[in-house]
Amino acid sequence: MTAEALSKVIVKGMEEKKASDILVMDLRKIKNSVADFFVICSGNSNTQLEAISESIEEEIKKANEKPAKRLEGKANGEWVLMDYFDVVVHIFLKEKRNYYGLEELWGDAKTTRVN
Repeated sequence: MTAEALSKVIVKGMEEKKASDILVMDLRKIKNSVADFFVICSGNSNTQLEAISESIEEEIKKANEKPAKRLEGKANGEWVLMDYFDVVVHIFLKEKRNYYGLEELWGDAKTTRVN
């Protein structure tokens, strides 16, 4: 599966648990980027962040893809990072997303907002 197709599977998992402000960042044309895509969303509570990450894992499994090579942040419930090699998922509490400002750090990326 391509990184772009995997991003769509991830977005579906986010939508299943009503994640807000979903953003897909295409980093393929950015020199020295760490991945091809970042998929970012926000949640309202640590419980919702956990539900979103579990929904993504479920959708990945349905698509017969490998699980994340790295999963961090579930314990603290403020920012969950899921690394699928070419696609990196960031699930934030809203205030933490504003604080870290990943969208600004990778401002040259082509971005697509998902409604």
